[in-house]
Amino acid sequence: MSASLNYKSFSKEQQTMDNLEKQLICPICLEMFTKPVVILPCQHNLCRKCASDIFQASNPYLPTRGGTTVASGGRFRCPSCRHEVVLDRHGVYGLQRNLLVENIIDIYKQESTRPEKKSDQPMCEEHDEERINIYCLNCEVPTCSLCKVFGAHKDCQVAPLTHVFQRQKSELSNGIAVLVGSNDRVQGVISQLEDTCKIIESGCEAPPLQGQAAAPGSGNGADSEPARHVFSFSWLNSLNE
Repeated sequence: MSASLNYKSFSKEQQTMDNLEKQLICPICLEMFTKPVVILPCQHNLCRKCASDIFQASNPYLPTRGGTTVASGGRFRCPSCRHEVVLDRHGVYGLQRNLLVENIIDIYKQESTRPEKKSDQPMCEEHDEERINIYCLNCEVPTCSLCKVFGAHKDCQVAPLTHVFQRQKSELSNGIAVLVGSNDRVQGVISQLEDTCKIIESGCEAPPLQGQAAAPGSGNGADSEPARHVFSFSWLNSLNE
């Protein structure tokens, strides 16, 4: 019964890790993101090098130096959703880095490449010849089978150590996946706020047309549209508070 539970737990954990790895694959090189990782306005991520490659492929007549496009500005389409990405004078170096994704990649690589120390099996302090192979759920400590039968944990509930390890590892992987999703949503809200600021600024800078000035509060003048955006921006700020 415990072997079946361990197999199911391992399968679920492996599926979670596979799903997380899929979220960390660059759509251009089809490999795990290489730092620095940049986030596009559409909230999709790319390796900066891949972003530079696709930008250069979309603008083949721009001058290059050492294989790198030297022209500032320009545009290209996101390979995931075809959203048009407009670059400023800094080019692809003006795209914001996604530090959260970079940190998650580092953690994922460390966990995936960590060697298993089979020869360094921890032994029980109370019973020198017994390996630690179970986990006491009441005391929340690893222990050995003799401690459960004759020792301090004979009245406690225990579980196989591998089962508890896989469960806690799965919870950690799920937490990382939630962080990735939350980061995408936060970046989306930031993008919406930036768009709202641009609309407000453009509305305030635009001069009223001659002969079309409206009375304050009428809602039909050149200032009615910026006023509505100011109200919307104030409402968004109140949500953050």
